[in-house]
Amino acid sequence: MATVTQRRAQEVTDRRADWVEGFAAFAASRPPAEPGALEDLRRRAIERFGATGFPTTRWEQWRKTDVRPISQQRFERVTAAGAAEAADLAPHAFAGAHQLVFVDGFFVPALSDADGLPEGVRAGSLAAALDAEPEAVEAHLGHHAVFEPGTGGGSREEQPFVALNTALFADGAWLRVPRGVVVEKPIHLLFLSSAGAAGGEPPAAFPRNLIVLDENAQATVVESYGSTREAAAGARYWTCPVTEVVLGPAAVLDHYKVQREGLGGLHVAALHLHQRRDSSFFSHSVSTGGALTRNDVGAVLAEPGIECTLNGLYVVTGEQLVDNHMRVDHVAPHCNSYELYKGILDGSARSVFNGLIHVHPGAQKTDAKQSNRNLLLSRGALASSNPQLEIFADDVRCTHGSTVGQLDEDAVFYLRSRGIGAEAAQSLLTYAFASDIISRIKVEPVRRDLEEFLFERLPRGEVVRQAV
Repeated sequence: MATVTQRRAQEVTDRRADWVEGFAAFAASRPPAEPGALEDLRRRAIERFGATGFPTTRWEQWRKTDVRPISQQRFERVTAAGAAEAADLAPHAFAGAHQLVFVDGFFVPALSDADGLPEGVRAGSLAAALDAEPEAVEAHLGHHAVFEPGTGGGSREEQPFVALNTALFADGAWLRVPRGVVVEKPIHLLFLSSAGAAGGEPPAAFPRNLIVLDENAQATVVESYGSTREAAAGARYWTCPVTEVVLGPAAVLDHYKVQREGLGGLHVAALHLHQRRDSSFFSHSVSTGGALTRNDVGAVLAEPGIECTLNGLYVVTGEQLVDNHMRVDHVAPHCNSYELYKGILDGSARSVFNGLIHVHPGAQKTDAKQSNRNLLLSRGALASSNPQLEIFADDVRCTHGSTVGQLDEDAVFYLRSRGIGAEAAQSLLTYAFASDIISRIKVEPVRRDLEEFLFERLPRGEVVRQAV
């Protein structure tokens, strides 16, 4: 256990000053037409970050996740898209989708293809949208991914990474689907991280994404994070994205986040959702890459009749760490939320799950379920799980639970008694554990790619492929 002196040293040596001092140069580089409200938001964000600094393990919500690989490393903020070619897209892109490509957080039109979108749909660069239609962006930007505790109807915790992103983002994805429009094909937001300049400091990117569906609109969005071939080879870099999702009345969004960054990557992300009456949000988060991954998800169910599903799967090995922190705020009555997160851990990998369902006074007839299940494939793997309920209404149905365990020896013995080898039997049971999440993925290429990843990762994966 760290001593008081060590803990203080951990706080003192973080590099918050680098980011605070560098903000003036960043602010001076912003376009003259950037809205004044955004300038004020950026200023408040960097002041907040300067006051709090990076989180340490003394913070309750970060006590199992040490971010010193970020807080004590000197990074260089990316100022333009790094080098990327069509071949870098191949492991992540898929046919049958409108594709928007971002490299180091910057939109790259030459690698993108959004032809055929329905009339009225806006899809492209957030920076360009701030210039062309600032009122539409300002109506939502920064209203839900808040960095000041107690604001926005959601988190009561400090959000230093959201603050830093808010202060320093230069571009990201902008998607708006107007009232009554249904987008049939998935919209793929593909974010690639490059290795940065040769010989320079590791790069840091701050993509900011805003997804707005107006009343009765429907869409499917796949938000993918990967690396260029050079960065995938083990280069150190940091990606710090923030995504805000706003659903109007009766809007429906299927959202998928796929994190397959290089094993040298550090990925600290936030997703903040605001739903209005009768809207439906279905989310599936998949994490397989990165040395350190943190996903903060906050959902505010603001009006009656809302459906919110948050599912996730993480598959990690070696020294990887993945941390999923969830908070669902039931503000209005007659809303449903369902969470199922599953993890498969091997080697010395670690996972953290911290989920909170908060039922506000007056949110009667709430139906909320939360479950986290972890499968440990080695003695060195460690999973920490902490599902929570806070209920301030008396007519609700809420459940939560978690499990951490290894493969059932009786099930392994049963398969071996049918002539299946030990490794193949264990791999079949591991795949069966993950298939509950995989089968819920509606976008066929995403589901197929995840299946192929498991077939390649699991010992005797060819046997599993033939069996399923």
